[in-house]
Amino acid sequence: MNFRTVLRPLPAPVRIDLTDPVLTIGSCFADTMGSLMAGYKFNALSNPFGVSYNPHAIHKLLQFALDNQTPPPDSYLVQGDVHLNYYFHSSLSALTRQELELDIKNRIDQVHECLKNARWLMITYGTAWTYTRNDIGDIVSNCHKMPGSYFTKELFTQKKMLDSFQEFYEKLKALNKNIDIIITVSPVRHVRDTLELNSVSKSVLRLGCHTLAEQHKDVHYFPAYEIMLDDLRDYRFYKSDLIHPSDQAIEYIWQQFSTTWFTDQALAFINQWSNIKNALNHKPFHPATKAHQAFLRDLLLQLESMQNQVHVQQEIDQVKAQLL
Repeated sequence: MNFRTVLRPLPAPVRIDLTDPVLTIGSCFADTMGSLMAGYKFNALSNPFGVSYNPHAIHKLLQFALDNQTPPPDSYLVQGDVHLNYYFHSSLSALTRQELELDIKNRIDQVHECLKNARWLMITYGTAWTYTRNDIGDIVSNCHKMPGSYFTKELFTQKKMLDSFQEFYEKLKALNKNIDIIITVSPVRHVRDTLELNSVSKSVLRLGCHTLAEQHKDVHYFPAYEIMLDDLRDYRFYKSDLIHPSDQAIEYIWQQFSTTWFTDQALAFINQWSNIKNALNHKPFHPATKAHQAFLRDLLLQLESMQNQVHVQQEIDQVKAQLL
């Protein structure tokens, strides 16, 4: 007897290899997936602009990077002595305007160079609800706890999402014609919008993603949202806030993503690296024993054999520091 509906993503038309440059951008789910890839030594840059939720804001950030252009002066603000920017997450903040401008410029430069050669761009959309500044009419990425009267809340329609995507997509393909795009809808629910309006929002995003994947052969959809809501489908797979996926749920979605999108060589390396990570995290009671020192020497040989594949110098130094 089957007691749940198991979702099996369709086979990927092309696969991600360990050395393929990857950029993730968007909601906190983009953070999670990008960090997991980087943790398994993929050539991944994870959400360098901080989390961003609505399609317009995400596409705007990508356009800044594609044009290698910094945001306009009127997008900066000060909140409680901290300098921020409406286009960027609050994790990008500083005590002086000059410091923040430099940080943003460096990140835009970094992402511009990344997009030139990236093989994959992964975008995770979180919500279709947007906040538009009443003073200049710009949609922001983050309100930074400014008064609600400063903004107008609106639903970003499917047509606006498609038009916004097309604008950055054309620039992206002009810069890098070989890049493929994976789009997802975040499984995190935005309950502050109410459950009813969260459903409306996710519906817009899902329909937009479906249309984009239908229109572009190099745009692919991964069903993270459906895996969470229709496959796992139980509050035991949520954290205590009942909003964010639990570690177990994230691991399950990661496994589904891995088997769908990674090459056989990349999957083999993930298994190998998992064993090495466990070995690196091993804390012996008596580090000076002959057995543990032999264990460390064997681990060092494994790491040194990987130097031509991935960057492991930090791990090599960690092991060498424990050798007597």
